[in-house]
Amino acid sequence: MQVSFLSPPFGYARYYLAGVAGPRLGVTTREIRWSALPFIGLQLIGLALCIIFPQITLWAPQTLYK
Repeated sequence: MQVSFLSPPFGYARYYLAGVAGPRLGVTTREIRWSALPFIGLQLIGLALCIIFPQITLWAPQTLYK
């Protein structure tokens, strides 16, 4: 869900950031777009790791409910 809030075609979080920080701090929409790319990349890597190694996501519930 977070990736969809940062990536096109909608990118609601980017528009929110542009509205809050843009006029006062002089941040452009282009800067926000380029700044979101590393964060999106990290989220996709984390998602891929959880898909490849499901033990990562199952570790906490298995530990708590023993």
